[in-house]
Amino acid sequence: MRLYDTVSFLSDYGNADEFVGVVKSVVRTIAPHATVIDVTHEVPPHDVRAGSLALVRSVQYLAPGVVLAVVDPEVGTDRRAVAVEVAGGEGVLVGPDNGLLAPAVAMTGGATRAVHLTNDEYHLPSPGPTFAGRDIFGPVAAHLCAGVELTDLGPLIDPITLRPGLLPLSSVEDGIVLSEVLWVDRYGNAQLNVDPDDASFLEERVRVRYKDEKVRTARRVRAFADLRPGELGVLVDSYGLLTLVVDRGSAAFELGLRAGDAVRLDIPS
Repeated sequence: MRLYDTVSFLSDYGNADEFVGVVKSVVRTIAPHATVIDVTHEVPPHDVRAGSLALVRSVQYLAPGVVLAVVDPEVGTDRRAVAVEVAGGEGVLVGPDNGLLAPAVAMTGGATRAVHLTNDEYHLPSPGPTFAGRDIFGPVAAHLCAGVELTDLGPLIDPITLRPGLLPLSSVEDGIVLSEVLWVDRYGNAQLNVDPDDASFLEERVRVRYKDEKVRTARRVRAFADLRPGELGVLVDSYGLLTLVVDRGSAAFELGLRAGDAVRLDIPS
């Protein structure tokens, strides 16, 4: 029997309502020894892609244990509720089978086992089907911490049937890096889906084309403070991806960028 002592909790619940506190109290009632770590609850409502990106950025740094992830616009439908074991049992990801978990599962080396959470012995009685975080996912995460075997939670399913995540890939065509804004953080840094190795041909000065052929010139730098006031920069961020930045300012605001926007990078002529 494996006992987990940490639940890392990510959701789009926000902090204005009682949802997060209720789920955490459910977990503590079932598994009082477990520590619940709030990864974030500020995923934009219903944005599975943003949730999956936040999860995949975080998962390699999370403590071993259970990851409880809930961004679930299809709650109450026939979408599956799942628990996915990774890293030989070092962790289990619990949440909806809607692509939210898939990138994090891949980041941790793939699923070793997965189950469909159909055994309501480990759920709370539900007055309605729209709060699966409280009634299914939270209790399941807690029961896993309390030593319940994965296969007691429901039937095994083939991990290959889990819904994949849909994360965009950059490409290079005719000396132009075709990319997309993955994420804008609270500082206004605009992370691109570009591995530095794929853009190694770019020089110190980079032409940035965006928003119907608007153009700015950016400078490749190592740190924010290497930039002059108001200067646009390109650096490798803490997750190893190229990011558009302004020192002590918002690159996203200056350029009018948001997640999903197309950005092209090349060498100024």
